[in-house]
Amino acid sequence: MKFLVLLAVVAYVSAEGVKYDESAASIVKSSFDSSPEGNSFSYGFESNNGIISQAEGVVKNPSGENPALEVKGSVKYNAPDGTPVELVYVANENGYQASGSHIPVPPPIPELILRSLQYIAEHPAPVERVVKKN
Repeated sequence: MKFLVLLAVVAYVSAEGVKYDESAASIVKSSFDSSPEGNSFSYGFESNNGIISQAEGVVKNPSGENPALEVKGSVKYNAPDGTPVELVYVANENGYQASGSHIPVPPPIPELILRSLQYIAEHPAPVERVVKKN
């Protein structure tokens, strides 16, 4: 019983801090369209705080052996510091591929590693033959 009372108090205190933000974004423009066959769609929306999203999708090879959905789209918004951010993406049978200036880029491969990889490619390991003894 004490546990239930404690749980109720914790839930109440946790929920007390949750307030609805009157300045929450609202959708000012929205669109959706799909093909009668059901193998393609497009959608888009824009909110009053500057978020813009759009995407188009199509089923490639719909009646074939390996149908695959491909979606291409983008999202634009302003980061909390005011920097404009644009994310462009493609999702298909090869996975999700996103690009944008805000996505971290790995450092270049060091020259020594590149030379090592070239050496390995030019000098493959010898093939060993295993001789079985009867």
